[in-house]
Amino acid sequence: PRSKQTAMEAGCGSNLEKKVEAAAKGNESRKAHVPENGSDASASATKASDGTKETQTKIQKDESVSTDSNNVMNDEKQRYLKVGDKVEARCGDTYRLCEIISLRPIARRDRKTNATTGRETTGSSTNSSRSGVSREYEYYVHYVDLNRRLDRWVAAKDVRELETTAMKDKDGSSYAGRGGGDGRTDKKRSLLQRRTRRGKRKLEQAEADDHKPPADPTLAKLEKDHEEITKVKNVDVVYIGGYEVDCWYFSPFPEECTRHRRLYICEFCMKYMRKKSTLIRHKAKCYLRHPPGNEIYRDKDISVFEVDGAKNKVYCQCLCLLSKLFLDHKTLYYDVAPFLFYLLCEADDTGFHVVGYFSKEKVSADNNNLACILTFPQFQRKGYGKFLIALSYELSKHEGKIGSPEKPLSDLGRLSYRSYWTRVLLGILSEHRRPLSVKEIAQMTYIKDEDVIYTLESLKMLRYWKGQKIISATPKLIEMHQQQLRSRQGRARLNPSKLQYTPLAER
Repeated sequence: PRSKQTAMEAGCGSNLEKKVEAAAKGNESRKAHVPENGSDASASATKASDGTKETQTKIQKDESVSTDSNNVMNDEKQRYLKVGDKVEARCGDTYRLCEIISLRPIARRDRKTNATTGRETTGSSTNSSRSGVSREYEYYVHYVDLNRRLDRWVAAKDVRELETTAMKDKDGSSYAGRGGGDGRTDKKRSLLQRRTRRGKRKLEQAEADDHKPPADPTLAKLEKDHEEITKVKNVDVVYIGGYEVDCWYFSPFPEECTRHRRLYICEFCMKYMRKKSTLIRHKAKCYLRHPPGNEIYRDKDISVFEVDGAKNKVYCQCLCLLSKLFLDHKTLYYDVAPFLFYLLCEADDTGFHVVGYFSKEKVSADNNNLACILTFPQFQRKGYGKFLIALSYELSKHEGKIGSPEKPLSDLGRLSYRSYWTRVLLGILSEHRRPLSVKEIAQMTYIKDEDVIYTLESLKMLRYWKGQKIISATPKLIEMHQQQLRSRQGRARLNPSKLQYTPLAER
């Protein structure tokens, strides 16, 4: 029984002391009775050395047993961490404050070192089954003040208590975390709380415009339920086009495809598979070498294809499921018929490789020129995001409509849009030295009024005078911002003369 086994382990210390005293008394008695015969003396000395070796072997065994019991106690403490607890988890080379979102038991095989031979042997510990498989927990954590794409599973050894946290033991008694209750711990706690509140205020202020709570309580409940379902990602890695890509968020792939937490995807037809061998057989039969749509742009090795969701339903559904692994706010996966998809590709001898895309509604009541945008992680920081944004506004110019992206924007999408808006507005202000109004700028750039105001306020170029908003931009201020943008210029730039596009209403 567990109680008897624990009691035997707890008594290892007292048994160890008794054996050491008995060994010492035996050695003294052997020294007191020294025989006169030399052969007898050597024999007794040999027996004494054998007795000492046996005692040392027993001591090492007892120490290993006591170490195992200490490990079991530590595992018991780890086991009582629960969902919602605030702990510190390893993030790179440091520990960060985080919250436990979920936990799951994992199986590991214990390896022991034989005290006599020094070899590693597989055996069962006190909390393991007969097969030697020990149950241990790992935790899915969300790092406070960081984006959800950094949430991940961490092992129990990489999770530690907060210095001011007291946890409950199995019998209800509490044991204090490291640091005790001295003044230094209180000071650390106050600093931690201040840092957490300050980071939370910054995060809320940055997302205030895009993450407004819905007025409809039914919609609010649906969003809350959706967040609860998708808070733990179900796929860790995808293999596509020779790249191994870490996933960021949950995506509603079929459950039988996510049991191994990895997927293999064909980069041409976007079909997903569970096994690498299945992907190899599929690639031998897949005839696609470009997205199934019309090519509307080509400039050197850069091409853009327009794909109709109603005509290529399966392709667009697979594309949406893949993109959901890297987009947190995307909620549409299967109803793709009302959308057009514009896929940006890199061309080489083997075909056209998708690096990113954006989608837009065929008929938008709010004049949104973009519904969803994504550059795949392996192709980011090359200017493709701004290329897709510029293309969406170029399509708006052909349609003669002032457009805006659908809200809310993700954090990376917000950064890309703000950089694009800044570049365009600074170019307009540097070309026109006369005073311009917000409405005039919107008509020149096809950027919506509210987006123009947001960008000018972030650049500190908008002032209020007699209840009206006035643009106040000096040549020196414009040049300073343009110099900062030149240092972050990407290599992919849109050439409007290469675009061959006919609006949907004129087809």
